[in-house]
Amino acid sequence: MKFKLLPPFLFLFCCFLMFFLTVSVPQLAFLPTPYNYFGFVLFFVGLSIVRKGQLIFKAVETEINTFKPPKRLVTDGLFRYSRNPIYLGFTLALLGWAIVLGNLAALDGVLLFFLAAHFWCIPFEEKAMKNEFGTVYEQYKKQVRRWL
Repeated sequence: MKFKLLPPFLFLFCCFLMFFLTVSVPQLAFLPTPYNYFGFVLFFVGLSIVRKGQLIFKAVETEINTFKPPKRLVTDGLFRYSRNPIYLGFTLALLGWAIVLGNLAALDGVLLFFLAAHFWCIPFEEKAMKNEFGTVYEQYKKQVRRWL
């Protein structure tokens, strides 16, 4: 894989894209103020999940970079419920941002992030995990879902 866009940068790109789409297509507004403020709750819950996942990786001293070899298989905390809580957190945060923006076009950014994570980043990571941890990882995959 030659093009290696790290998930946090993909997240930021999607945030800017969503804002640009909202400004470009104002006629697709669907949620007026103050109802759109609920999106901040989802945005910060999503970022909290991301941060918690980062802290778990740091605590066990494993690699968080998608494109570097993993050092340890993490199955505790949030990873008991989702194999990819960091991607889940980013996706929730983007959904919250779309609600804050209150524009249907902003949902394209959520979809872009989800598709890139689901079909590009996560398969790359799963292959690396399988190569590194073999049957232990395969057993974990059977017990814990990819997203939720």
